[in-house]
Amino acid sequence: MDLALALDGLDAHPWAATTHAYGSAEDLPDVLRALAGDDEEAADEAVSELYGSVLHQGTVYAAGAEVAPFLARVAAAGHKSADLLRLLGDLAGSDDECGVEPGAVREAVAAQLPLMTPSLTDTDPAVRQAAVWALAQTRAVGTVLPELLDRWDAEREPLVRAELLGAVARLEPAAGAALAKTVLGPEQPARLRLAAVFAHLDAGEAWDAALHRAMLSSLPASPLGGEQLDLDQAEPLCAVVEALLRRGTDAETAAAGDLLDTALRDERAEVRAEAVWAADRACRLSRSAPERLLPALLPLVTAADAPGVLSLLANLGPIAAEAAPGLAELAEAGHDDVLADRALGVLALVAPDRAAPLLARGLGRRPRGLDAAAGFRAPQDVPFPFHHELLTAVRARLTEDDLSGNEPVQLARLLRQWGGRAAAALPELHGLLPRFPLPAAPALAAIAAESAPDERRRAARVLRESAPEGPLPVAQAHFELTGETDVLLARLAKELSEASGDVAGAARAAGALRGALSGADARRITPVLDADVALADALWRITGDARTVVPVLDSVFARAAGEPWFRWSAIRAARVAAALGPAGRPLVPRLEALLEDLEQVPAAVLALVAVADGESLDRRSLAGLLLTAAEREANASEACDALEALGPRALTADHLRRLNDLAERDLRVIGSGLEDRIVHADERLRVRVRAVAATLRPTP
Repeated sequence: MDLALALDGLDAHPWAATTHAYGSAEDLPDVLRALAGDDEEAADEAVSELYGSVLHQGTVYAAGAEVAPFLARVAAAGHKSADLLRLLGDLAGSDDECGVEPGAVREAVAAQLPLMTPSLTDTDPAVRQAAVWALAQTRAVGTVLPELLDRWDAEREPLVRAELLGAVARLEPAAGAALAKTVLGPEQPARLRLAAVFAHLDAGEAWDAALHRAMLSSLPASPLGGEQLDLDQAEPLCAVVEALLRRGTDAETAAAGDLLDTALRDERAEVRAEAVWAADRACRLSRSAPERLLPALLPLVTAADAPGVLSLLANLGPIAAEAAPGLAELAEAGHDDVLADRALGVLALVAPDRAAPLLARGLGRRPRGLDAAAGFRAPQDVPFPFHHELLTAVRARLTEDDLSGNEPVQLARLLRQWGGRAAAALPELHGLLPRFPLPAAPALAAIAAESAPDERRRAARVLRESAPEGPLPVAQAHFELTGETDVLLARLAKELSEASGDVAGAARAAGALRGALSGADARRITPVLDADVALADALWRITGDARTVVPVLDSVFARAAGEPWFRWSAIRAARVAAALGPAGRPLVPRLEALLEDLEQVPAAVLALVAVADGESLDRRSLAGLLLTAAEREANASEACDALEALGPRALTADHLRRLNDLAERDLRVIGSGLEDRIVHADERLRVRVRAVAATLRPTP
């Protein structure tokens, strides 16, 4: 292909009639001209622009199909060939399609196979590798597989052979496994052995000693994974461990543990670092992984590997209590404040009793330790342990002039956890209130509520005096401490009358004006829906008037219907509907409609149990939906609440089996969210599911 002919027909093409991620594709002719031009920098920028427009963050658009022939011609002309073949492969490989018929972009790329296939014999290994990738992504097995198999014996470059093996395995797993058996030996290049391991996994073959040896002999594997075009293999040890764990068999779960245990004990620091990273992933996937891997991890806590290990132990929390001695040793080391602070933060999550005195001695220079003790680094099941020395240190710190940033919030939250036991710090909180009212006010109210009467009266007076000009939480704290409404209502009136007022926050605080509700022509956006839900909740709590509240909730459900990004507004509305009890019965059809979305099922079932006629509910069907929601990690904790609300008669023997599996299976139920909270959340869910199962299990 002559580069001069590659853009033939470019200007005659109806680009304005098609779209990419940023709208009309009429800009693509200029991009393609830059791509095929002599300016290397402009050509590189054009490739980047195409990744941003026709393949935006992995999503393909209609323009991807239109641009494919031009990309293939430019690549066939020997210009930017490796980059463009990779782009063509990425376009063909995407199943995330927007504004285009399913498979249309892949078909458009596959139509260019006559132009792409000759690149399998290009003199540049990078072009050959990209060609292998692109051909395989078209999924045109009948056309592509014979070409790849023919190339296998002729290809000598290890990286390209590895790409060939991976491509064959994707197109025909059995054929890939057969090729893989021939390149597992130690005489083969590490990159090729690693590709063989993945080919066996893709074929679903059982893990065996040969694969175990091949994987270990390929370590450190991360640099090798970076050479592969398949991003799923960018972290090979992680990918192999995850594949084994997800198979869910005892043998392969054990195999994953053995693989990691050996790698964690390797004498090479780079192998241990890779193993720690993979172990972290394993612990977030498997409930048995922490116990299996802790013996190999503990010696690394006080070694040079400590920084990587600390993050893993923080994710495990109390499960890693055996690490407390090593963590305490690091936390007490004065030569490295950063590492000592990290260790203290982990110790506060793993063994808080041991962390409290160390935090007291380092307060003011241990921000991570304080953050963990205050409960910001992981969900807290119990308050951070009360410690007199730490209380004294907190009181002293509250009076210092350099208090700034997150520290006032952390200190106030720590005190608040202790309630009345922190009463000695009330004078310091009084002093903190003018400087940092948002954290000080709720802490002051919570502690004073459990203190002597004179302390309660003094705190109430200080909050009352600060409320008119202070932020809303000051007035709310006064109400929570005293139960008196005048200060809060006056502050709410001011909040709701100002254009910049926090309507939803004001409504949640105590009550609202009906006039603050949005009208039928209000913007259909989450803040408006959430404000209406909060106002409805407040109106119900204050007036008990369902005639006002039900239409508001009905309107929210109607506006949120069918829009995934409004699902959480609908969930919040369902929770308010549940509070109405039988008065919310007109909302039953709206609540039943929520059952189409698994995320909404738990809140909808709780509301239906509360508002509907009990005899009209198909409790067994609802229980099945709840279990499916929990199994797919859709609001699993609330699903447990809803199962309890349905009662034992709703559960069949199969339901009980599924409930037991949620508690006892090795794969975690919670697998997404903030990485440092996944294990904590899953362990709490496991305890909750066991309690629900015990409650709902029929008595003999």
